[in-house]
Amino acid sequence: MTPTCAQTVTDDPYELVRALRPLLAAEASAEAHASGTEPGDLEQAVWLRLLERLASDGPPTDPPGWLRRAVRSEARRLRRPARHEQPYASEPAADIRSGPEQRALTADRTRALYAAVRRLPGRCPGLVAAFLSPKDLTYREIAGELGMSQGSLGPERSRCLGCLRRMLAAEVAAPERRGKER
Repeated sequence: MTPTCAQTVTDDPYELVRALRPLLAAEASAEAHASGTEPGDLEQAVWLRLLERLASDGPPTDPPGWLRRAVRSEARRLRRPARHEQPYASEPAADIRSGPEQRALTADRTRALYAAVRRLPGRCPGLVAAFLSPKDLTYREIAGELGMSQGSLGPERSRCLGCLRRMLAAEVAAPERRGKER
């Protein structure tokens, strides 16, 4: 007879993870819908919590019970910010003082930005284009559109924006000298 997850309390963290994996997948998929998150995001948060627990206090005495409580706790934690998210009622008011010159310069900058976005490597063009979309997509919608977990959007976005920043900085001319020349 093979031991169940409840019977498996071991000092070997690999065995503990192997034993808890199916239970965590089931619990995360059950709680994810109610909390408005992805099951993968919940699983990542609980695995991180388990690793922190193993490093500080050792394995839990009741792993399945601990896991269920951890999943519910993480689902509640992830649900809090989602309750406060609200779409904009309308677009910000346009500046009526801008003349044709300002509109032409803005259009030129926009074209240069989108051209640079298209030259980004990997998944960056799609990701940055989704963030620049006039539809004002939420992280959840962008993650669903690109087939990524919601938790990996932030780090990926930071990496892509850093690459875009370096790319645009290389294209900008060096600033002029200021002050009096002697």
